[in-house]
Amino acid sequence: MKEDIEFHIAEQVQVVAIREWDKDFLNQNWNVYLLNLRMDTIETVLVMSRGNSEDKKTSVLRHGLGDMESNTSAKVELITDEVLGFTNEYLVTFFAEGKLFERRFVFNSHTISEENSIHIPMLDTEGIRAV
Repeated sequence: MKEDIEFHIAEQVQVVAIREWDKDFLNQNWNVYLLNLRMDTIETVLVMSRGNSEDKKTSVLRHGLGDMESNTSAKVELITDEVLGFTNEYLVTFFAEGKLFERRFVFNSHTISEENSIHIPMLDTEGIRAV
């Protein structure tokens, strides 16, 4: 059954972490976003996230983002300071062109920091790109 499913590598999507002001907590927090840089809508977008270090790991979280229009972004989750030292992994799955696409993105340990920020054109702000 699973072997019958053909997965295609997702191109022109990106996972980024952006440092933003949280008006509820009056604090700067890192938020993770999915960017759809494709020229078409991606459908039934699912993002699975998890983190791990040498001796600890986070819960596995699943986020259903629905459909995303071309050249749009969607907030996936807040990433707390306690797990910035972890390797944080995001598995993105969606349908487009009548096919199933999937790609794994990783923020390596301690890479989410203001010192590593680069310009993220779609959001017109500074952030970190997952690899």
